[in-house]
Amino acid sequence: MLTTFRLVTGLVVCRAIVFCIFRKGNEYMMRCNFFKTFLVSVSLAATLSPMYAVAQATNPKFAAVMDFELVNEMKDYDSAEVAAAQESRLKMISDELRREFTERNLYRVVDNVQASDLIAKIKVTYNLHECHGCEIEIGKALAADRIVIAWVQKVSNLILNLNIEVTDVATGQMVYNKSVDLRGNTDVTWMRGIRYMVNSIVEKNQYLK
Repeated sequence: MLTTFRLVTGLVVCRAIVFCIFRKGNEYMMRCNFFKTFLVSVSLAATLSPMYAVAQATNPKFAAVMDFELVNEMKDYDSAEVAAAQESRLKMISDELRREFTERNLYRVVDNVQASDLIAKIKVTYNLHECHGCEIEIGKALAADRIVIAWVQKVSNLILNLNIEVTDVATGQMVYNKSVDLRGNTDVTWMRGIRYMVNSIVEKNQYLK
């Protein structure tokens, strides 16, 4: 979008310059000079903004991305086959979120293995998304700047949502959260939800926080 904006702005600037060259009179020249100055300033700002974002992204923060958990309001009604498919999808989207973060250079994703015993111990008692701050201990154990807690809420096979919460390990403060609604309980809808979520993070520059 920014690229298109810069191209359009550049064309308008060029037209303004040509207009000034072929028009005579002080009044026209005064208007043209003002118009050129304004448009060049806007074009320069549009150019520098994404450059700044790229500069920030060249040194991404370290993030510990926890596996997605399932909050299943239909658990008592799921068949063994459906339950197995959902467990597989949880791993699939956990891996996909880490891959998207890494390949887009949004975060440097750390390996959770170093805190696997701690994570397992906590999950005996709590789901990570409702353990009231225990994720900070995990983040510190992994020397991460951010810890990402993730879960899927299933209301029915037609209504689900993907959620993440990103927290600053040093301060314990939530940096941002995301939620994406799904319509359908399939591999395709879950993966589409992850990509939509990451696209939104990129568009809003939330990974820079």
